[in-house]
Amino acid sequence: MSDVRIYQPAKNAMQSGRVNTQKWVLEFEPGCAKQADPLMGWIGSTDTRDQVCMKFSTKEQAVAFAEKNGLSYRVQDPCQRRLQPKSYAARFAFDRVR
Repeated sequence: MSDVRIYQPAKNAMQSGRVNTQKWVLEFEPGCAKQADPLMGWIGSTDTRDQVCMKFSTKEQAVAFAEKNGLSYRVQDPCQRRLQPKSYAARFAFDRVR
């Protein structure tokens, strides 16, 4: 099992741009299961490494950091976007399928 996961975050539904998706993120894998607090019902954990999220400019920097600190890592390469170029006039085409 790996200690850390290295990935490039995907764009969330509330973003229109892709600015926050250019960096590589190094996150620790969960060490223990989350539990509900009996009094308040909040979800929590005793694992403090879950709160650590490090950002790097390149994948190589993140991998070098993991190797330097003796962490086993798993790299998730991002899926490539498929763009279908369309013209503005295609929105109003007569034979457009609804």
